Amino acid sequence: MHKIFGNKLDVKYYTRPGAYIIPEKNGKIAIVKTPKGFFLLGGGYEKNETDEECIKRECFEEIGYSVSVGEYICSAETYVYHPKVKYFHPMQKYYTGKLITKDTQPIEKDHILTWVTYDEIKGKMFSEMQNWALDTYFEKYSNVFNK
Repeated sequence: MHKIFGNKLDVKYYTRPGAYIIPEKNGKIAIVKTPKGFFLLGGGYEKNETDEECIKRECFEEIGYSVSVGEYICSAETYVYHPKVKYFHPMQKYYTGKLITKDTQPIEKDHILTWVTYDEIKGKMFSEMQNWALDTYFEKYSNVFNK
């Protein structure tokens, strides 16, 4: 499943592909809280990274954890105006995943690992496409939350 958000204008966009996980444990989802808002764990690719390599590196940097990447859930992209990069086109893939071990202190000190229920976070992610990814995850895996 793939969804496109925003309206593409006839301008040059900065395209930023990335990959993210939605880890679940005991009916809660791991996200990061930053000064800008709530985000899924993951981020943009570095040169020649696979989805799994990107997610593992980003999680290590953001929260200091080793992770395992599970199955593909969905993908989304959006066309937005960003104050720093102007016309921005993030493209994101989303996966299930697990936090394995905390190996170190996070490099990104303003990223706070937060465990929330779906009801607590529904509609509150910084990005509209990450809200949609969570909704898609919940629809697909609702049996996990209805124990």
